[in-house]
Amino acid sequence: MQIRVKCSCGEGKCPEWAIVELQGTVEAQPAVQDRLQNLQIGLLCRPSSQEVYTLTVGYHELTGSKVPLKKPLLVLKKTKHSESHNQIGDASSSSRVELHVIGIIRHRILFKTRPKALISS
Repeated sequence: MQIRVKCSCGEGKCPEWAIVELQGTVEAQPAVQDRLQNLQIGLLCRPSSQEVYTLTVGYHELTGSKVPLKKPLLVLKKTKHSESHNQIGDASSSSRVELHVIGIIRHRILFKTRPKALISS
């Protein structure tokens, strides 16, 4: 089977994405277990022009850094196109699969230290 990969954004103009890598586990509270789709877990900021990022999750703040990936990753969207072949006595259909590039990932934001507790006064 042949799968075509199409990029309609032009050479070097694909949107840049990043991977957020956390050490440990993010657990949702039981009240929101059934609503995990589009759940906001925190606020990601880059407070300065440096490659230092902060992630605030509830009352915890994590500090991370931007790390390049060894090999870039593509973000793809899969589409299926149905093709029907109508011959006498044979009504068969086949599908053709295409992959569209919607983004490219060249970096990851790595949070490898323990979170700092935020205490309000």
